[in-house]
Amino acid sequence: MSSPERIVYIVDDDARVRRSLANLLASFDIPTRAFPSALEYLNCELPDLLSCLILDINLPGLSGLALQQRLVSQQHPPIIFLTGHGDVPSSVQAMKAGAVDFLPKPFHKDQLLRAIDEAFQRHAESRVIHAELADLNARYGRLTPREREVLALIVAGRLNKQAAAELGISEITCQVHRGQIMRKMSAESLADLVRMASKLQIPLPKRLGSS
Repeated sequence: MSSPERIVYIVDDDARVRRSLANLLASFDIPTRAFPSALEYLNCELPDLLSCLILDINLPGLSGLALQQRLVSQQHPPIIFLTGHGDVPSSVQAMKAGAVDFLPKPFHKDQLLRAIDEAFQRHAESRVIHAELADLNARYGRLTPREREVLALIVAGRLNKQAAAELGISEITCQVHRGQIMRKMSAESLADLVRMASKLQIPLPKRLGSS
């Protein structure tokens, strides 16, 4: 778990808790950065590191659960809730929203360290997926508007002849576009292209014959 490329963020309004967590994690060579409120965390520019967020629920201004909801649409570190005011509804809400764990204060050291390990693993996997999607979006961005139209049709199951007829172009022109699409997307096969389109959530036309 000791790596300079990892960090644990702590958001808790109790200075004693922040110090206790920082000291504990420092003994395991895990760097930390602490914030007394959710707003201070949100307003801080964070480095692109493997990380997790230890978050209290009852915070001044913006609560821990409210911060979790605000972060849902962002690429954010996995969250471990650590609170002396936890209840079943709050824990269920937190876990449904993707929290790694919901631990009561006073926390058990081994349980917290296991949760941090899991959070780091989740974040590593999330970062890989995010990087792959960013790369796919960059490739898709290199396609011309016509190539995007052809792509949508062929991954929806159209033959070259059918796609050409729907677009009002010749079959040879459609084949040329298809070759360009395969090259620009670095797709090795049609199945590979279909998987890429699915990850990109490209809207597809209805299959021929469907109502």
